[in-house]
Amino acid sequence: MAPKELNFITGNKNKLAEVQAILSCTPVKLDSKAIDLLEIQGSIEEISRDKAIRAAETVNGPVLVEDTCLCFDALGELPGPYVKWFLQALGAKDFHKLLAGFEDKSAQAVCTFGYCEGPGKEVLIFQGRTAGKIVEARGPTSFGWDACFEYEGQTYAEMPKEQKNKISHRGKALAKLVEWLNQEV
Repeated sequence: MAPKELNFITGNKNKLAEVQAILSCTPVKLDSKAIDLLEIQGSIEEISRDKAIRAAETVNGPVLVEDTCLCFDALGELPGPYVKWFLQALGAKDFHKLLAGFEDKSAQAVCTFGYCEGPGKEVLIFQGRTAGKIVEARGPTSFGWDACFEYEGQTYAEMPKEQKNKISHRGKALAKLVEWLNQEV
């Protein structure tokens, strides 16, 4: 497959580094663009689809957008796509307190990529989910809620990056994207 160049729309350097690491063994070349896109309220898929359409129009070309969610089973999948605002308000150290009144601490880490070839083109959705649970922060708190999301005894923040990338919601979603790109040859 010839290299596929994509404009990855993110201003988050940690997210960019993680996506680049996951895609490093693929023919995908990322050009990162930090564009502040209006984010609608809606389902995970609706938000990703809308972001991809807006981004494709802005750069006038192929784009990859990403939306990461954390869905608490006890709260009917909330905070979901609004997790960023909850985390900003509480901070990683107090984030686990959202579930203080619940026995069920299970959660789903969800990553949804929206790919759009350009303005007016169809948006394709690639989603990955990893089941885990919410715990008191352990490990570095520099990357979102990684220190609060535990998978098989370790928080994402405690894991070596290579291990996290193999089992993470983002890694699973990108595997689906790469599989689709390989079929497009």
